[in-house]
Amino acid sequence: MQELPRALHIIHEGIQRGLHSGVQLYVSLQRRVVTDIGIGEDRPGIPLTADTLMPWLSAGKPLTAVAVMQLVERKLISLETRIADVIPEFAHGGKEDVSLRHILTHTGGFREVPISWPHATWNETIDLICQTPLETGWIVGETGGYHVASSWYILGELIRRLDGRAPSQFLRDEIAIPLGLVDTWNGMPHETWSQYGDRVGIMQQREKGQTRDLAWHEAGHCAACSPGGNTRGPIRELGRFYECLLDAGLGEGSAPLNPDLVQQMTTRQRVGQYDRTLQHVVDFGLGFIIDSNAYGADTVPYTYGRYCSPGTFGHGGSQSSIGFADPDKQLVVAYVANCRPGEGWHQRRNRELVEAVYEDLQLA
Repeated sequence: MQELPRALHIIHEGIQRGLHSGVQLYVSLQRRVVTDIGIGEDRPGIPLTADTLMPWLSAGKPLTAVAVMQLVERKLISLETRIADVIPEFAHGGKEDVSLRHILTHTGGFREVPISWPHATWNETIDLICQTPLETGWIVGETGGYHVASSWYILGELIRRLDGRAPSQFLRDEIAIPLGLVDTWNGMPHETWSQYGDRVGIMQQREKGQTRDLAWHEAGHCAACSPGGNTRGPIRELGRFYECLLDAGLGEGSAPLNPDLVQQMTTRQRVGQYDRTLQHVVDFGLGFIIDSNAYGADTVPYTYGRYCSPGTFGHGGSQSSIGFADPDKQLVVAYVANCRPGEGWHQRRNRELVEAVYEDLQLA
């Protein structure tokens, strides 16, 4: 960690200010691990180590996107396939023309579904999403709006119907284990949860100066698959996922997809569109957010910082985490803080921390 003094200072300053009690940080440069560390406490008396399994929230979405693109690679589906061709009941309410491409670029138009995770069953959730009509005034493929959870369940259902395995098992079999992400889960069996014990990290919420534990570390929450929000593991494994994607671009390593598909996923597919959810113009690849500094380097949410290259790709997790790769600089950064302090506080924390990494490595 001596190579990252500014980043270390920002993490400790956040602990002193009550923004978090602990942070995991993983950084690699040209495939050399710069740091892989846990700082602070997970809960009183229990340290947050580099081995703690932390919730990545939406920072885990790219794993689900890659999983679905593996089905594209196997020619079980294409980007232009209409979802209703695989899930006929999805066509309800004007959604008949929504395609896989629309879902992966957040132009599908069914954001606001009252999903009761983790209490509803998988089938109940899919039925609810299918019965939800297209949003009023939405032009499929043209209107942009980040889908927090709904479309990601549909991606999981595509996996289930086309492959036969539950999405949690598919992610484990086809991405986590082959890439060496042995502690990465989205839907963790109860026996495994029990074996991990205190290694399953806690996420907190800070509101009006008060901090409370969320229930996301409990057995029922860890067991419930949510393809867009419940991937968890040590943050180093998210970093290694991005290293594998960089390797694909170089034609090296054990990439999860062929280089052409990785290139499509991690370059601009939705350009210059205002996002109704993020309330900012944001560029998307296929399941990845691409550097959008051109639309306001100081205002773009879940930024990779003002020093990142224009081709930087990744994804943030709600008020807590981010993972990204800067292909020009061959830099990978992944971190998770164990408290969600509110959007404003997190956006400042995120910007300061990722920019400090670039500064520390003399990449600014």
